[in-house]
Amino acid sequence: MKRTFFTNLSLLLLLNLLIKPFWIFGIDRTVQNVVGAEEYGLYFSLFNFSLLMNMLLDLGITNYNNRNIAQNQQLLSKSLSNIIGLRLLLALLYAVITIIAGFFIGYEWRQFHLLLFLILNQFIASFVLYLRSNLSGLHYFKTDSIISVLDRALMIIICGVLLWGGVTKTDFKIEWFVYAQSVAYILTMFITLVLVYTKAELLRLNFDKTYFIALLKKSYPYALLSLLMVFYYRIDSVMLERMLLDGKLQAGIYAQGFRILDAAAMFAFLFAVLLLPIFSRMIKHKEPVNQLTLFSFLLLIVPVVGVTFASFFYRAELIDLLYHHHVEISSSIFGILILCFIGIAFGYIFGTLLTANGNLKQLNILAAGGVVINIILNLILIPKYFALGSAIASLITQSIAAIAQVIIAKRIFKFHINIKRISILAIFVVSVFVIAKLSLQIEFFWIYKFIGIVILSLILAFIFRLINLKVLFELVKNGD
Repeated sequence: MKRTFFTNLSLLLLLNLLIKPFWIFGIDRTVQNVVGAEEYGLYFSLFNFSLLMNMLLDLGITNYNNRNIAQNQQLLSKSLSNIIGLRLLLALLYAVITIIAGFFIGYEWRQFHLLLFLILNQFIASFVLYLRSNLSGLHYFKTDSIISVLDRALMIIICGVLLWGGVTKTDFKIEWFVYAQSVAYILTMFITLVLVYTKAELLRLNFDKTYFIALLKKSYPYALLSLLMVFYYRIDSVMLERMLLDGKLQAGIYAQGFRILDAAAMFAFLFAVLLLPIFSRMIKHKEPVNQLTLFSFLLLIVPVVGVTFASFFYRAELIDLLYHHHVEISSSIFGILILCFIGIAFGYIFGTLLTANGNLKQLNILAAGGVVINIILNLILIPKYFALGSAIASLITQSIAAIAQVIIAKRIFKFHINIKRISILAIFVVSVFVIAKLSLQIEFFWIYKFIGIVILSLILAFIFRLINLKVLFELVKNGD
């Protein structure tokens, strides 16, 4: 399984490295600069608001289905026919509740106009994720990898034409950004649906009440977990926009720092995408998961540490390179937020392992605690520190959640504590931090120093034998 994981991870990372950096730093960043912090802050807070009720679109079905199909591939046709019907009903429920919530919050007509399209986008994006869960559950990882970047590739083309193609006579509007997402998501949905249909024996739209109830009973713990995690990861900007007089501006400033973290987290998330079906199948067949857990963790944490410390020490230069306004405060926010990356990386390994094992009760209790901590911290810190307060709240919440997930995973899987390996990892982390700190004293262009820190972190990982290059080569060549 280590070979399956590593080879498919390599393809997934390659495709995402080709597409998503250009989307994030070419398209999304340009839109932020063109429309301004306040306009983008309006979109950003509405986007995150639409995510808060996103759980209603899925109710945990995607994660449950991924695990279920990975363990029972013969159920694809039956589950597909029934789940599509259920998701259409859930989409209606999601739309109604989100619109009502927006009414009570006090959104104006323009905000509602954008929110309606974001609701449509959330439904389609969630539906695509469900369809992809069938492909990954069947271990069609290469096909799933291509689909994972298709929507962004289409958005790059559409937004690129609108931004630089000279096809419009007026300045770019944030509404166009949302419309472009709608078109790209719809095209991706139809392509993915066709691919999944070719893997199923028979596809009919069923509205079986008994099946729906049985499925929701099994999937609701996944739904609750998704809801809670979205709340403590996305509620910051919504609270900023609602709590402060200049809330839209503060949300836009926060978005400038958050966007880079979100981009980095996308690549860490790719580990979870592959690990969930692989862990699920291994657990069903009672195969030990300790080696794959350690292997994937070290493979992720090494570059994460390098990128995190390089970004932290060159936070001002990064923000100044990417954005035109509010650079000083955005860089301070980003410096705090990027430290969350390490905690997020822990979660994508150990949280995914616990999800595959069905330990939803423990994860939900942990996530509920994270929501409470995050909201309380935001209520305390936002009035005093504005967007910077939300960043501090996020760092504290993510750190607590990461430590708790490791402790829970150790107890359930009875992982052996290797003091020597932990000591080596600690020395590695300290070494990278010191190298990044000392690089500030070197008279050299900062981008070269940034890249050098990341490269040196990889070299140190090989020196400390956290990652063994020979083992990786043999893994690809000969298998586990």
